[in-house]
Amino acid sequence: MKLIAESGSTRTEWALIDGAYVTEHTFTEGINPFFQSRREISRSVRLGLPEHFFKKRYEQVFFYGAGCSSPERKEIIGASLVAQFKSPIEVESDLLAAARGLLKNDAGIACILGTGSNSCFYDGENIVRNVRSLGYVLGDEGSGAVLGKLFLADCLKGLAPAVLIETFYDKFRISADDALESVYGRPFPNRFLSTFSYFLIEHLNNDYVYNLVYQNLKNFFVRNVCQYDYQNYPIRFVGSVAYNYSSVLDDVAKEFGIKIDTVVESPMTGLIEYHTQNISPVSRF
Repeated sequence: MKLIAESGSTRTEWALIDGAYVTEHTFTEGINPFFQSRREISRSVRLGLPEHFFKKRYEQVFFYGAGCSSPERKEIIGASLVAQFKSPIEVESDLLAAARGLLKNDAGIACILGTGSNSCFYDGENIVRNVRSLGYVLGDEGSGAVLGKLFLADCLKGLAPAVLIETFYDKFRISADDALESVYGRPFPNRFLSTFSYFLIEHLNNDYVYNLVYQNLKNFFVRNVCQYDYQNYPIRFVGSVAYNYSSVLDDVAKEFGIKIDTVVESPMTGLIEYHTQNISPVSRF
């Protein structure tokens, strides 16, 4: 029996698999070692999952997460999960989850467009090149957090269409001071900003919104995808923004002469296939 977890900054998806079958599937809040201590992560996992998850003995627990790119951050997650599950743990990045879930054992370019964004060239086994994401302040082009940041700034400065600003304030009941406090004074500002991307989906037929989304996704291609050999390998996308804005994503891709053959909201289905068909790596924890 294996437990697979895939975590972005907003939510964590868990799948319990027995052989080739999924026996349980659930969600908890997002986990990120950049923003949470070992104790906070342990508490989140313990309170988020049903109690029976901790009474099983797992052959392996695979955890893929945002912020799990360095040995130090992986150690924070690994130590937290070992304490909870008493089982061998493998901790890897959400980017490797995207690559394994989207490409399995094939070479190609895997892209994440969710709360944050990232990309890599995957050779069918390992990530061999990665253009740094840099987070929502310096990077994360195409992400929900950056979309939300740009739109919120336009609303606060009065640059978005007046009717859209009015609809936005009616829906969220938020003041400028509340918004600034959430961005600069509270935990997980990227989560807060990304919530506004869902508002934009509802108004995609508005020219301002379409152009905002289009330009943001175009920036992702220019600053990330075009740094790989994108004309000779498949390019596949995962994440809520990629999935919900797939029509705009296709429009942008056409500008670069790219045909996207796969867009999924979550890599979990692909990860389950990967881990039921491949020999599991040796645990590090």
